[in-house]
Amino acid sequence: MGLVKICNRVIKFSFYAVFLLIPLAIAGDTSELFELNKMWLAFCLGVIIGAAWIIKSIAKKEFRVQKTPLDIPILLFFLSQFLSTLFSWDHHISFWGYYSRFNGGLLSTMLYIFFYYAFVSNILSKDSGIFKTPTEAVKKFLNLNIITGVIVSLWGIPSHFSLDPTCFVFRGNLDVSCWAADFQPRVRIFSTLGQPDWLAAYLCVLLPIAIALFLENANLKEKFKFNRTAIFYFVASVLFYTALLYTRSRSAMIAIGTSLAILFFTYFYIKRKEFKIINFVGPLLVALLVTFYIGLPFSFLSRFSYSEVMNKINPPPAPKTQTNVEKPAPQHTGELGGTDSGKIRLLVWEGALEAWKNNPIFGTGVETFAFAYYKYKSPEHNLTSEWNFLYNKAHNEFLNYMATTGTIGIAAYLFMIGRFLYLPAKRLLNSIKKKEQENILLPVSLIAGYITILITNFFGFSVVIVNIFLFLMPVFVFVLENMINYDKGLFLFRNKDNASKVPANSESRYNRDEYSPSQWMGTIITIVIGFYFLFTLVSYWNADKAYAYGNNLDRVGMYQEAYPYLHNAVLKRGDEPVFKDEMAINNAVLAAQLLSQNNTQNATDSATTASALVKEAIETSNSLVSSYPKNFVFWKTRIRIFYTLAQVDSQFLPSALETIRKAAELAPNDASIIYNLGVIEGQSGNIDQAIVALEKAVKLKPDYKDAHYALGLFYNQKAVDKNGNVVNRDFLNKAIERMKFILTHINSSDTGALDALKTLEKK
Repeated sequence: MGLVKICNRVIKFSFYAVFLLIPLAIAGDTSELFELNKMWLAFCLGVIIGAAWIIKSIAKKEFRVQKTPLDIPILLFFLSQFLSTLFSWDHHISFWGYYSRFNGGLLSTMLYIFFYYAFVSNILSKDSGIFKTPTEAVKKFLNLNIITGVIVSLWGIPSHFSLDPTCFVFRGNLDVSCWAADFQPRVRIFSTLGQPDWLAAYLCVLLPIAIALFLENANLKEKFKFNRTAIFYFVASVLFYTALLYTRSRSAMIAIGTSLAILFFTYFYIKRKEFKIINFVGPLLVALLVTFYIGLPFSFLSRFSYSEVMNKINPPPAPKTQTNVEKPAPQHTGELGGTDSGKIRLLVWEGALEAWKNNPIFGTGVETFAFAYYKYKSPEHNLTSEWNFLYNKAHNEFLNYMATTGTIGIAAYLFMIGRFLYLPAKRLLNSIKKKEQENILLPVSLIAGYITILITNFFGFSVVIVNIFLFLMPVFVFVLENMINYDKGLFLFRNKDNASKVPANSESRYNRDEYSPSQWMGTIITIVIGFYFLFTLVSYWNADKAYAYGNNLDRVGMYQEAYPYLHNAVLKRGDEPVFKDEMAINNAVLAAQLLSQNNTQNATDSATTASALVKEAIETSNSLVSSYPKNFVFWKTRIRIFYTLAQVDSQFLPSALETIRKAAELAPNDASIIYNLGVIEGQSGNIDQAIVALEKAVKLKPDYKDAHYALGLFYNQKAVDKNGNVVNRDFLNKAIERMKFILTHINSSDTGALDALKTLEKK
């Protein structure tokens, strides 16, 4: 077998793996179970495809990139991402992507663009011999995606009934016990995609394609006579729709409703002369029954679902009431049921717009939304149930691009999308006008699926497989609509003698006996470099596993056990600041524990070890905040480091105060940071500054119990002298008011406020 043929097969099966394995990739021992593993697999497959393409080009003595209708939009989009990375608040994150996801960073964008050109230049190349025709290639890949979607659906649907295959793989139990109480697939399934909305976005892309393939293969001129192929596509469509309903994703239902309207309108229009409603009774009945049984994720339609109808027919017994039990007041308004997600999303969007207004040209940098949002967060967000969450995405892909890549980035992104939608839509409309209506349903379904990505991205953000669809679905449409001129290509280098030796579609012109020593040397070097990149990716992946284990141990207070894992992670990947950040706080906690044990027999050894740990923690933190001065997460860790050490050695308190003042500049409307600023100001003896900060904290978040309590304590300190005698009755009254406010408006049974109030009222 010739070298070119081997490379073609490697490229073909690697692209098979892209669509088959990436949606299924999960691992239980990494810091993020789903997206990290999918992204890393995509990187590995990209390296393999790239190496095979280079070796193939060396063998052919030419490197050719196929020209496509989207070349200029894609180039402009890449340049916008590159410039945003160049002027980013955090170059590391902008290049790699936000840690644990990585999707969206400059490197992942480069990968998706590479997939686009690798696919169109190799899989669809007329002389590759991989497939007979480009159309055949596209249909094979679409069928592979349908098969993968069936697997994903069959994996996810049982979890609604407490039979989750993921838990069986991770824990050996076919149940849902491996998931936290607030992340239950019984409520909203997520299968191997990791989150209900991500699964829904993936299924939204596939459902119109499956329906189109069903309609193309079904013989609807005769009642209910479907061949096996049509039956498969019909079953796949039912599975996709069922799983989609079980995700309970409202944005996905809007998206799929829009896409199916486009698809069916097109179908009914081109089949209007031969259309018979009787032929659709079966499929429509199945769709209605599935919808009725599961229900739609909209409250105004839920009353028409099976469960609601049964509740009306046979109402459940009323719960028994308990008397003489006082219900505690909620911590804040939304916490009993959580603030409506729509309200929270609007607040996050408001913050994204503020970030864009203040950084209008290149934004804050690719994937830096987490830090941008802290800077421009709306004070009103403190009043929601997710007031203390970290948002690393704007939950709107378009606003996310605006905030992080500026006007240049969002304009390039919209131009790329708009250009794709315009070109095939114009061609399809012309075909319909000319009554050339054969074989247009499948490209229409692809466009409809592409539109679902835009809709779900408007209410959320893309993940790895969805971004791959975003870049490769245009290629599928261009092929089906014959919009690619395969004779046009960009040659990075070219051997003009190749074309004159033998016919273009013959691989015999690349006989291995004709390869020169330099070609073999180039091939060997490419293989070695490819293996180096793969080894590096695997090493980084193993480093993440060590970090994940150490991080989990830290979370449960097992800092000593976590120490070797975190240092191992840093040793394996010393350029990842997230690993260093976690290692620094681990060192600080261990040092504090050792310093608090200075009365033991090994006090000297403990002090020496603690000193080394303190030095490493502070030096590591110094390096991180110096290299990434706007990375708010690292400043929060630095606060923890100095505050933890200050509990055993007060000399670290000034450093903690200096750090939190800087953090307050980066997050001026974050109630938690302002509260902690007040506490540390007070502990540093700056009572007046503490009161100012805490008054701001309760203004930002009126139901912040801890801030009211601390403010009351500092009011009391201002009210009494060093002997405890009241010297300022006004401040004492203010202290009493804070405790009464807690008991009246936040929690009437709060023991801390009750005890403090009794003490204050005695003065």
